[in-house]
Amino acid sequence: MSVTLSFVAPPPGFDPHTAFTLAPVDGADGLFVMNADGQEDLRVYLVDPQTVIEGYAPTLSDDHVTELALGTPDDVMLLVVARPGGEGVTVNLMAPVVVNRVTGAAAQVILEDQGYPLRAPLG
Repeated sequence: MSVTLSFVAPPPGFDPHTAFTLAPVDGADGLFVMNADGQEDLRVYLVDPQTVIEGYAPTLSDDHVTELALGTPDDVMLLVVARPGGEGVTVNLMAPVVVNRVTGAAAQVILEDQGYPLRAPLG
């Protein structure tokens, strides 16, 4: 089942796009592909960090909570960008994609002073 996401600002590397479709990758629990609407070649893979990183629990700022109209913690879907490379796959824990499960509003946020790496290796 795919979900429509509406970013409050274009994610880095996707300007001027703010409308995206998020869909799970069949057979890969916690892995999603996010495509810019109308441009199938503009995509990124996202991972539910709870499926690959133990103890990842970033704190969102009040501004992020307000911007995405997050009423309760259950409203939050947290995803991280996966980047394949020559030495394996890394995920960006410093700048997760935060989604309001109820409205589809989304933002890629920068977690300042929380000590999360830009490229954390998987597996």
